[in-house]
Amino acid sequence: MLASLLQKIETHISEENAFVIYRKPNENKVVAVMQNNAELYHVKDYTETGFVFAPFDADSPVVLLKPNEVEKVDYNLPASNKANLKQTLNIDDEGKEFHINLVKKGIATIHKGDFKKVVLSRKIEEVDYDSKPVALFNTLLATYSSAFCYLWYHPKIGMWLGATPEILLKTENKQLTTMSLAGTQTYTGEESPTWGAKELEEQQMVTQYIVDALEDNVTALKISEAESFRAGNLWHLRTSVKGMLKTNHIKEVLNVLHPTPAVCGLPKNTAKNFIIENENYNRAYYTGFLGELNYKEQKDRSATRRNQENKAYKVIKNKTALFVNLRCMQLKENKAYIYVGGGITAASVPEKEWEETVAKSITMRKILVNSNK
Repeated sequence: MLASLLQKIETHISEENAFVIYRKPNENKVVAVMQNNAELYHVKDYTETGFVFAPFDADSPVVLLKPNEVEKVDYNLPASNKANLKQTLNIDDEGKEFHINLVKKGIATIHKGDFKKVVLSRKIEEVDYDSKPVALFNTLLATYSSAFCYLWYHPKIGMWLGATPEILLKTENKQLTTMSLAGTQTYTGEESPTWGAKELEEQQMVTQYIVDALEDNVTALKISEAESFRAGNLWHLRTSVKGMLKTNHIKEVLNVLHPTPAVCGLPKNTAKNFIIENENYNRAYYTGFLGELNYKEQKDRSATRRNQENKAYKVIKNKTALFVNLRCMQLKENKAYIYVGGGITAASVPEKEWEETVAKSITMRKILVNSNK
């Protein structure tokens, strides 16, 4: 049961042992990956097996949680989960002037021709939350069923909580799936939003970058039409990209994908340098990625009665599922630090970009408010 698993997670926290507990989008299983120690391990070449947690800066080490113990429990969405979304929030304008000026600087740099797009973000400090981390995670599960929801902890790094709608990549043996996710509108009850030129241009930029980046490592690429995708109180534009890996390793693919234009910009290195020099804070693991690396799944070759002899043959699938770390916060003592951002193009309007970060912050703000009720 989930309650007993959450109790085990509380024990891991008190004993300062590393763990992650999570649920994949639209699934009914909660998974906990637990280390039996506080050792800090890092990924070397992505042939390892475990749960990875990567920072925004691709030059920094990627943390690997070793699965000393893995536990899965069923999770049924509470019937009252929709009520959580109706909580009224008080949003202040702290940091507004700085962020608007940052966006203006980004737009001016785009007009100079230094880059086509840059993703600019900010960190919001929320004080006086008093719920246990497992209670926050439980509220997250009940509120955002279509997101990858997680609570991650390592005593040498800290604690992070999030509900991200964006896949970085999924693989099953050599089959690869990724997505481009760009453009944001607030959900107001409508069936599907109308997208403007700015959002459509931004989505096309991200999609084209991903296709070009995968060209040397992936064959038989298939690109879907862009579609509206709802994640909590927000709409996004989403395009699916699928193909076949040329090798059995994903290191090269991750090198070209991360950080994606959806969280960094185009060209990537120029935009990244602008972000580091101007955002005035360290993103750490915000807009990094996290998830399962090289998990093995064993299945019978055939389950039909006519082919009983084939049951002796097992099919081993090697699976990886990594998600971009969006809509997240860092928990530290009695404070929660919320991270939000948005893509800036030549067509961006600074005031609207500020409003977009406010809308995105609601994903995490609601968790703090509802868990403290």
